[in-house]
Parts: sequence; structure tokens; C-alpha cells
Amino acid sequence: MGGMEQRFVEEAFNTNWIAPLGPNVNGFEHDIAKYLGGNHQVAVLSSGTASIHMALELLGVTRGDEVLCQSFTFSASANPIMYQGATPVFVDSEKDTWNISPELLEIAIKDRIENYKKPKAIIAVHLYGMPYKAKEISEISKKYDIPVIEDSAEAFGSTYFNTPCGTLGKFGVLSFNGNKIITTSGGGALVTKTIEEKNSAVHLSTQARDEAPHYEHSKVGYNYRMSNVVAGIGRGQMLVLDDRVAARRQNYDFYKTHLEGFKDIEFLDEPYGFFSNRWLTCIKTSSFELREQIRLKLLEQDIESRPLWKPMHMQPVFKDFLHFTNGTSEDLFEKGLCLPSGSNLTKNDLNRILHIISGTLKNI
Repeated sequence: MGGMEQRFVEEAFNTNWIAPLGPNVNGFEHDIAKYLGGNHQVAVLSSGTASIHMALELLGVTRGDEVLCQSFTFSASANPIMYQGATPVFVDSEKDTWNISPELLEIAIKDRIENYKKPKAIIAVHLYGMPYKAKEISEISKKYDIPVIEDSAEAFGSTYFNTPCGTLGKFGVLSFNGNKIITTSGGGALVTKTIEEKNSAVHLSTQARDEAPHYEHSKVGYNYRMSNVVAGIGRGQMLVLDDRVAARRQNYDFYKTHLEGFKDIEFLDEPYGFFSNRWLTCIKTSSFELREQIRLKLLEQDIESRPLWKPMHMQPVFKDFLHFTNGTSEDLFEKGLCLPSGSNLTKNDLNRILHIISGTLKNI
């Protein structure tokens, strides 16, 4: 917490605005839209997952449709496809950003069109805060007229050639889960291009109640709107977003400065024009065995680290779905590790972590 959250939350209690509407909800949406710039509209919802779900609803994705989805990601990117009764088609990553491969994406699109199943949407993810190759993905999107849902859950504060992540696709998705760059404990946002799209998302996320003196419903709705109390936390967090990004980037710089000399680990550098919030600092080791050595040595000292995401096409729940892969995400899962990256890590914390990792690398 940054310290200002309590003021907004107390205001919600003092004015008795507790429900999923009120001054903090409106204010939080305004704060996010202002930060993103341009004429974007924002609907704050209960989670990033709910925001992806609403984007799929607004695009008319339904049972029998196919949606292309980055395989190397958290399951929340793919689960809403299943909520709609649609079918995910997974696409592997490229090595420059670890995000969706433009080359494989186009191969997948051509394959599905040839099989009379043109995909309804593309879900591309800015993984660990690193922007995906937005120019190439956007060109493919326009070429085949398939809209992009931009999963920016891990990348609030990141930019692509000075354009904020969350504004690069047809719809943008943000997350304020407890582990994100800023948090409302749980929450998310859908970024739209028009006020009409925002209003549709709000309507669907508040049980799709029609205008009437009684309860009238013409569509199936959802209970996805953010409460005024939670939004108050978000308003306080927006005041420290840039500080949080700076802290995460300092963590990355510390690790890289002290560990890049070891030949058995690699860091993911920013391509020209890419600015990552460095939500998590990740390394790729030379082998599964070394990754596990480092992870277990840290764990012995009660320090948590975690393997990189297990690709969706390898997950038991998704293993039977079509996938277009090149081995990149499988290799990253086998050898990659997320290091402790919290915004409140102290210099002593970082030195303690460094001592364990460097000691392990020196002993191999």
C-alpha cells in the first residue's frame, strides 16, 4: 500500500457508497483513462479474467467459435474462451519478448481459414510486463480482420514505442490482483475505444438489467462490477504506480548487474522501443537441473521463486486442443525462473537473494 488508499476507502464508508457504483468507481476509471491517455474508455470490473470475458462477449464470441490465444501465459488468458463455449487454439512464442509469435500466428490463421474456421479473436499477452510485438500483431489482425484482445494484466505501466500497453488492441485488459504492479486486492479493468463499448460492458457486468421500473432482463448478465470500496484502494494505488514501476525496474537492474556475468543464465532484454514495467524479473538457466538447484536453494531459506508459466498447450485441461508450437515456451518453462520481485524488497533482501543464487552458480 502507498499510504493514501485509506482516505478514499474511508470516504466510501463515510458517504455510505459501498455498492458497485459511486464516486470512487467513477474516479478510478477516470484516473486510469487519464494515465493511458487518448480517448480511451475504462470500465473497472471484479478481475482481469472478467475483463477478458467481457471483451469476448462484446466481440460476439459464442459456442463453436475459435479464438487464438498465446500459449505461454497464465490460464486466466484462456479460461474465458471456455466460458463462452468457444474453442481455444494456442500459439507459441518468439524468443525476443517471449510473447506470441507473429509468424506462427499467421500460420495458425491460414490453417483455420483453410479448414473453414476463421478465428473470431486473438488474445495476445504482454508477459511479465514485456510488450508483445504489437506492430506485427496489429498488421496481421488488420490483414485478416480478426480483432485483438490485449491482455495487459501484467503490463500496466509498460509502453510500446511510447504507447501505453492496454491501448494497443481492439480491447485492453488490466488486472489489479494482489500480486500485480498495483493492486486493489482483486479487480481489473476493460479498456475500450468508445463510450458505447464501455456502456455495454458495464451493462453486462451488472446483470444486464434493462431500463424499467421493475427487474427486466433481455440478456444474460454477470456480477462483475467493481465495488466503490475496492475502487477507493485503486485510486490510492494510482498515485504510486510510477514509483512501483521504478522499483520493479530497479530490481531487474540489480539482478542483471550482479548476475549477467554467469554464462549459465540469461535475462530478457528490452528490444528497441519496448519499455517493460518488469513486473517480475525472470531468468533462463542452462538446464532444468540448474533451475531447480536455484529454486530449491532459495526455498531452503524460505525465499519463494517460481518456474515460468507452464504453456497452455501442456496443461491437462487444454492438452487436447489444437496448438501451433515451435518449442519456445516449452524450453522457457523447463529452464526459466521468476525471481523475487516485490516493489518493497530492501537492499538487504536483494543481497540475500543474490548471495544464494551466485553461490549456487559458482558451485556448478
